[in-house]
Amino acid sequence: MLQRIFLALICLSFTSNLLSAAETGTRDPIRERVERIRAGDTLTIGTETVASVQVLPALYEQHDYAPVWTRSDSIEQLFAALETIDEDGLDATDYHYEALSALRSASATGTLDPVSAADYDILLTDSLVRLGYHLLVGKVDPVELDNHWNMDDTIGDLDTALALAQAIDRGTVDELVERLRPQHPAYARLRGALARYRAIQQRDGWQPVPAGPVLKPGMTDQRVPALRRRLAVTGDLADASSGSTEFDDALTKGVEKFQRRHGLEADGIVGPSTLRALNVPVQDRIDQIRVNLERARWVLHRLPDEYVLTDIAGFRVVYFRNGNLIWQSRAQVGKPYRKTPVFRSKITYLDINPTWTVPPTILNQDILPRLKKDPDYLRKKDMRVLTFDGKPVDERTIDWSLYPGRKFPYMIRQNPGPQNALGRIKFMFPNQYAVYLHDTPSKSLFGRTDRALSSGCIRIENPYEFGVLLLNNPQWDKARILAVVERGKTTTVRLDHPVTVILMYWTVDTNSAGDVVFRNDIYQRDAAVLAALKRPFHFRKSPVLKP
Repeated sequence: MLQRIFLALICLSFTSNLLSAAETGTRDPIRERVERIRAGDTLTIGTETVASVQVLPALYEQHDYAPVWTRSDSIEQLFAALETIDEDGLDATDYHYEALSALRSASATGTLDPVSAADYDILLTDSLVRLGYHLLVGKVDPVELDNHWNMDDTIGDLDTALALAQAIDRGTVDELVERLRPQHPAYARLRGALARYRAIQQRDGWQPVPAGPVLKPGMTDQRVPALRRRLAVTGDLADASSGSTEFDDALTKGVEKFQRRHGLEADGIVGPSTLRALNVPVQDRIDQIRVNLERARWVLHRLPDEYVLTDIAGFRVVYFRNGNLIWQSRAQVGKPYRKTPVFRSKITYLDINPTWTVPPTILNQDILPRLKKDPDYLRKKDMRVLTFDGKPVDERTIDWSLYPGRKFPYMIRQNPGPQNALGRIKFMFPNQYAVYLHDTPSKSLFGRTDRALSSGCIRIENPYEFGVLLLNNPQWDKARILAVVERGKTTTVRLDHPVTVILMYWTVDTNSAGDVVFRNDIYQRDAAVLAALKRPFHFRKSPVLKP
């Protein structure tokens, strides 16, 4: 991604032969500072630490230690980017903004000596490197939050990173910064959501709705005007001018809209859950959007033309092809104590009429305790006991009272059929968690608002449609899949081309009407991301540049 962006701007070329005498006088201090970095010293300019120890020294070495920021328009474009970077949920202080502002003022009055001019140039460069790094891979290192994270990426090799000098040299820093952002429409929508809620904050946010009994349509209550005002602030109610204490139809619709936007059952009743959501401070909602902008920077840069995205906190699966949404489905995901993991893989095949070999965690925590109480449980669930090499075991010979107190020496497998926990079709992709997408016999659960109900896998509502789209083969239409289902025999069908699948955790999105949608943080993951966003700048421990 970075290589395409930078190389599209211009091939490497510099204009160092046109430097003024004053600019030439900065060469020695620039060289001295670069040599200190190369020697492994930490370079501090005033209170600011220069973080770039690879790109920045290489850039100045290629430039023969001359100043890079010789165009005033490039400098102004960088300042404009820093002054608006909060629109991305980032903080200008991470990019030397105050120190650069002081040096810019001194430069404007002609009071910068060559040493200070060198410092100014170096800080400008480090600022742009830091900014590009954050926009391309995020400020927070997801590996520090989840050591199983497998979507780690770099910003390209040193040569492509050095090409940022060409944006400086050509006065296209503004174009560069814009192209460094994720180009996915979801990122733009999140930026819009952040702007919307910051505007609400600037208008003094909203006042909490007072506590009290449950508010229901048709009631009269002194808290109703406060409820009207609260809903009007976020656009869920068009008109709050009425001072009526009656919970009328218009207010009911406003409450229902708010509930849909906050992952609540849209019943129009202001019970404890709805009241809590109404009274979340606007700053907390701003922080929630910032967290999801950061997640977007982790994953939305390098998406293939075709991919499946599991939106864990949103309880849905979506399928994109050539930039278009071609399918979506409600989903059931892992319970809070059996979290669906975040990772990336490729769907390679599907199984029709799958068997289900009970994973160790479910075996020990669920199945064996039930068998201890009810030895007939296996028959009821159409399960059988097998040795690890697949030979059948007579369950009547097993003393179930011993388990789960000791290691179970067999495996338990459920036969294909309507009771199978995986339903009639599953979609397989390599991963260390034994997690996959699949059908389910528990279809009534899709009607729930909170669908964190599985043991970690992702249950989807319309699996046959998904299978047809994945196979993308005229010979495998829905009728043929259903015919195979009816035969009852386990059948594996491989995809002609593996399809990328991403399991990701989003707690903010927008709906088709453009409304901001907040999800419950079902796994309590937002706080750690927010805390890391608030920490001072540092490069991640894992490689930033390709070797």
